[in-house]
Amino acid sequence: MNATAVNQSDCPEVKVPVPIFFTIGIVSLAENLLVVVAVIRNRNLHAPMYCFICSLAAFNTIASLTKTCETLMIVFADVGQLVKTGPSEQKLDDVMDSLLCMSFVGSIFSFLAIAVDRYITIFHALRYHNIMTMRRTGAILGVIWTTCGVSALLMARIHARKIAALPNSNGANSRHQRWRGNSMRGALTLTILFGAFVVCWTPFFIHLIIIMVCPMNPYCECYRSLFQLHVVLLISHAFIDPAIYAFRIAELRRTFRKMLLCSDWRRYS
Repeated sequence: MNATAVNQSDCPEVKVPVPIFFTIGIVSLAENLLVVVAVIRNRNLHAPMYCFICSLAAFNTIASLTKTCETLMIVFADVGQLVKTGPSEQKLDDVMDSLLCMSFVGSIFSFLAIAVDRYITIFHALRYHNIMTMRRTGAILGVIWTTCGVSALLMARIHARKIAALPNSNGANSRHQRWRGNSMRGALTLTILFGAFVVCWTPFFIHLIIIMVCPMNPYCECYRSLFQLHVVLLISHAFIDPAIYAFRIAELRRTFRKMLLCSDWRRYS
């Protein structure tokens, strides 16, 4: 099969209307900011698990903001207000790639932190408060965010070089029982959150792999033609997570209600 035949594909690119990107991005951004503010404002949520959930919501906020800004750049470029190949635009695109990589890696690390927290809660319940202190929680979060920041820069640079090298690339007992029940519920919530993460991020991640390993194959090109759908699914993850928090975690649900109804915070903090 010659080069011309390899580049051909019978799969047209699937286009998603720009308003859909904006709607999902803005709503998910607002939802995750609501989670972050709720954890910060409500003292009842000042516990390791909620701090890790807050971290996950912050990474989702970064992903939502990044994709919304990228959509704005595409709109401005289409109407001639931006030059897609301009040096400043390329640098801004690299920054957004770094932030998206940071969000992806940070979400994984946040899930791992929540998983470890739930493991200690279930299997070392009597020692939990001695093991998972707020000081250790802060140290873990510091390591996560520092590691994600460094790895994002490295991942973005490597990815940018590979993309640039490709042709036509786009860029008590009762108390103990309640404690154990809450711990198991928290573990189930973690499972649901991780499942949503895998479903929403996997197609986009496969897309990145395909770009690097088979850029000239028409079958790969058919998968790449669904890129905008993969992006919609990716930013939908930031939209889905807060809904899971509200459905599964009663304290967060009550806090959301008080915030949205503008209740007196002094009674609840």
